[in-house]
Amino acid sequence: MHNGVSSFNQFIHELSVDSDTSSLDYSSGEDSDDGMSTPPSPLSQSSLRSWASLPANYESHWTEWITSIVWWVLLPARILLWVPLYLLGLFGRRNSRVSPMSPGRYRYSSRPYFSKAGPGKEHDVPNRTTDRRRGVIEDLQLGIEIFIEAIFDFFHKAAHLLLSPSEAFGIFLSWLSYSSHSHSIKRNYDYVLDDETAQTATLGDNDPSPKERTTTSLYNTDTRTCQDVITELGYPYEAIRVVTSDGYGLLLERIPRRDARKAVFLQHGVLDSSMGWVSNGVVGSPAFAAYDQGYDVYLGNFRGLVSRDHVNKNISSKDFWSYSVNEHATEDIPAMIEKIHDIKTSELKLYQPNIEEAVNEEQPYKLCVLSHSLGGAAVLMYVITRKVEEKPHRLSRLILLSPAGFHEDSNLCFTLIEHTFLLLGPVLGRIVPAFYIPTRFFRMLLNKLARDFHNYPAVGGLVQTLMSYVVGGDSSNWLGVMGLPHYNMNDMPATSFRVALHLAQIKRCGKFRMFDYGSIQANMEVYGSPEPLDLGEFYGLIDVPVDLVAGKKDKVIRSSMVRKHYRVMRDSGVDVSYREFEYAHLDFTFSHREELLAYVMSRLLLVEPTQTQQVHKKGMKLKKKMETSKPQL
Repeated sequence: MHNGVSSFNQFIHELSVDSDTSSLDYSSGEDSDDGMSTPPSPLSQSSLRSWASLPANYESHWTEWITSIVWWVLLPARILLWVPLYLLGLFGRRNSRVSPMSPGRYRYSSRPYFSKAGPGKEHDVPNRTTDRRRGVIEDLQLGIEIFIEAIFDFFHKAAHLLLSPSEAFGIFLSWLSYSSHSHSIKRNYDYVLDDETAQTATLGDNDPSPKERTTTSLYNTDTRTCQDVITELGYPYEAIRVVTSDGYGLLLERIPRRDARKAVFLQHGVLDSSMGWVSNGVVGSPAFAAYDQGYDVYLGNFRGLVSRDHVNKNISSKDFWSYSVNEHATEDIPAMIEKIHDIKTSELKLYQPNIEEAVNEEQPYKLCVLSHSLGGAAVLMYVITRKVEEKPHRLSRLILLSPAGFHEDSNLCFTLIEHTFLLLGPVLGRIVPAFYIPTRFFRMLLNKLARDFHNYPAVGGLVQTLMSYVVGGDSSNWLGVMGLPHYNMNDMPATSFRVALHLAQIKRCGKFRMFDYGSIQANMEVYGSPEPLDLGEFYGLIDVPVDLVAGKKDKVIRSSMVRKHYRVMRDSGVDVSYREFEYAHLDFTFSHREELLAYVMSRLLLVEPTQTQQVHKKGMKLKKKMETSKPQL
């Protein structure tokens, strides 16, 4: 560690300067103006503003009867699931009384952060070498031991009292005395508990006073957040709450460099969170590597946490989960990008007062995007829709890791899911509005099962193999991802049914397009046209360099689908490059890949703080055609 920069990240900086683009790294310097067809009439600005409005009259009334029947069928199962939750609560309270300081119990350190020195594997999340969390099997063993100990203790005390009548009589009198003073004792005990609440400091908050930290040591699970990981490794942290125009509360997290004129925005994929960008510790995480190279780092989080943050506290579950990829691209990302713009412009004026004289431009900083999977599709949709609306997207470069958008080349499992969703969509949307683990008990159970899979390699290997077969042979570390603390008993990332239905629609039609509301009338109300917008036909509007990265072992979004993005962009005149690695789908974020990290940093360093991007000629021609064919407002 030298001057706050890890040695490995310094090595990446040196390596990225001489980074070569192999035969798999292509450039689209060719301009082919022929063969360009005029796209259909685009959306009007008034229609684009109504994307968030979801028509509710396209579903049939007969689905309500089917929904009611299914819920009555599932009622006995819901009652049976309550029993283990109640028993676990009793066991937890017994466990806390018998062994409150069990050595296997996970505890947060009272120190605000740790040193960043040391090998990267020592800081993996969760820390596999020092992680003392118990799994389900270990909890059962401990419970049996506690039960046997309690039985022997009962018979031992009973025999002792039978042989000592005077002592038994004294205990009986003490019980009577205790009952007369129980009310005052309880009041004093509650006062002591209030005074013993642990206090911790939170870095980056406007209020530097200590804050209460919620822990779940009773159940011996890992509930660390992205903030805990960042601050424990010695990096600064700031949490920013962003509210979208349709009322959703988003968490925008930051590793701040307030005087930096280059920033990077990292956006996760489906069923993921910002934890993925910091889960590999200091030397293996893109967020820390970018910060060490002088970037102001922002970690975005899509809507869809189980905690359901919304300005309307009484919003129903159906209304909250009623969103598709459209809302990720037209609500979530614009809200976070505009918040970043407001923060950077105000801070740069404060730290560099002469910046307006030095740079005669509206945006005094450069913002790059690094996104994965669904985040990549949402970023592409965001850029195109902002160009159609003639609004600035404020981005300088897009680095898309295995981006979604084209899915016709997929395995049998995804094909079956596609047919199921498209056939039973109206019914399933009412029964299962979102995909997540519904209760704290089952989220805790998943966390503990992940520990069992790690502690018993034979079982873990079997589960890993089965999960890989389900997703078509993808060799990602699925068990390791299950054990990460962003899947904890308090909260977890979820995804709505409409997001999954949107991906099924994309797979069926073979085009990267926006959500189909199911009827011509509904689509006309939202888009101003009977069909959703085909985003592939508007790739010529992308006016910033794009770097596409695919995984040869990726069976979730195959490399052939990423190459389709590349071909369409290249034919549309986009400045695009393409690169393949021997990775599976989750290896891009949850695995320590030095080669990938070096490549990503080399692409980020291509953007200079004072460089301005020019719109491609073909994109300008396409934009002029759109303006001439735009309907009257």
